[in-house]
Amino acid sequence: MKQIDSKWLYLVVLSVIWGTSFILIKKSLLGLTPYQLGAIRTIITGIFLLIAGFNKLKTIDKQQWKWIGLSGLLGSFFPAFLFAIAETEIDSAVASILNSLVPLNTILLGFAVFKIASTKRQVLGVIIGFIGTAILILKGAELNPEQNYLYAGFVIISTIMYAANVNIIKRYLQNVKPLAIAAGNYAVIIIPALVVLFCADFFTSETLENPNLKMALLYVTVLSFFGTALAKVLFNKLVQISTPVFASSVTYLMPIIALVWGVLDGEGFSVWQGLGSLIILIGVYLSHKRKK
Repeated sequence: MKQIDSKWLYLVVLSVIWGTSFILIKKSLLGLTPYQLGAIRTIITGIFLLIAGFNKLKTIDKQQWKWIGLSGLLGSFFPAFLFAIAETEIDSAVASILNSLVPLNTILLGFAVFKIASTKRQVLGVIIGFIGTAILILKGAELNPEQNYLYAGFVIISTIMYAANVNIIKRYLQNVKPLAIAAGNYAVIIIPALVVLFCADFFTSETLENPNLKMALLYVTVLSFFGTALAKVLFNKLVQISTPVFASSVTYLMPIIALVWGVLDGEGFSVWQGLGSLIILIGVYLSHKRKK
């Protein structure tokens, strides 16, 4: 398979997986608090990745571990809690839509902090994609006026963290195997997650006797394996075989998948949101194209 084709394959698969993650977070919150969800998600994912990639940890150089740790905190640990908190107030589809700010932040951070250049066409693609995202957000707000959009700030903070993580992988971990990066990330953050879980009253009778707990744990297990563990490895590979901007463009496609799940779960959808989705697709295409 040609490399350009593999990039698009990774992009589509990740879009489906991560687009589904938002509804899984929403369903998991029926039996768990945001802090319990974030901690359990991190722990289960860590178990999966350390089983699969423990032997890969020895391939990581000593000087790379600081970047592995920072990547784990910014790309996995904090966002797992921030998204769970956000979805206690805003729809899963809206959270996914707001996540589309990642490519814009990737370009800004890449240029300002990491000195990674982007082409004019890529910048144009991100701007067009951002316009589509703005349409989705505004029309979503009209459909859901009762939602507290201040909680959207938790998603926006996460997008900045994701953008920093993409640039860290591209600049400092380019030659590290994707599975080694993912396993290393969780080797660092699984202990803090265990501490949070113990402090979040998970082992109390109130939580353990919750009738929704079993289904919540099933949802979070599926989320952890597909939406975090598998997707983490695929995303690290995508960053390495493409550009930071193209890799972060996965967040443009995710809202479309998330909106479908949201509609099936009773969340609203309008023609304007469909138009916004189409504009987003155009932005993804342009952000991938380079000068001829």
